[in-house]
Amino acid sequence: MISRIKLWGFFGALFVLFLTGCKSEATWSKQERQEIDDYLKTLPEGEAILKASGLYYIELIHGPGQSPVKNDIVYFKYKSTFLNGVAFDSISITNNLPYEYQIGSGTIVSGVDEGLRYMQVGGRSRLLTPYKLAYGADGIWGSVPGYIPLLWEIELDSIKSGSGKK
Repeated sequence: MISRIKLWGFFGALFVLFLTGCKSEATWSKQERQEIDDYLKTLPEGEAILKASGLYYIELIHGPGQSPVKNDIVYFKYKSTFLNGVAFDSISITNNLPYEYQIGSGTIVSGVDEGLRYMQVGGRSRLLTPYKLAYGADGIWGSVPGYIPLLWEIELDSIKSGSGKK
C-alpha cells in the first residue's frame, strides 16, 4: 500500500512539474513578445521585415555582391546584443577578424544562418532572432539566459562558393 502511495505521489509531482513548465514557457513567450514589440517601436515603420520563421530582418546597407546559398563558405563580422543594447559577443568586430561559416551546416544559431542568406557581400544587416531561432529555452550557461530574443549586427565580407546547388 505504501509503495502505491509513493508511486502516485511521484507521478503527481511529475504532472505538477509538467504543468509548471508549460506555464513557464507561455509566460516567457509573452514576455519575449513584449520585448520584441517594444524594440520594434523604436524603429521606423516597415524597417524590420518579418520572415515566415519569425526572424526580423533589418537591412542597414545593401551590399553590391552576391548572396550565399547552402554549402557556401561565408566570412562575416558580427556583434551580438540583447535587445537592451548590452553586448554579449563582439569579438569578430572588435578584433576585425571575420568569422567563417558554411551555410546550412547548423553550427550557428538558425536565425543567423537564415539571415545570412538574405544578405549580399558588402552588406550590413541586423537580425532580431526570437529565442527559438537563437539559443532556445536553455540559453548559454553564464552568458545568455534562456527564452531571450537577440540582436545580431552582421557585415558580410565575402563568400567562397561551396558544393551546393545554386
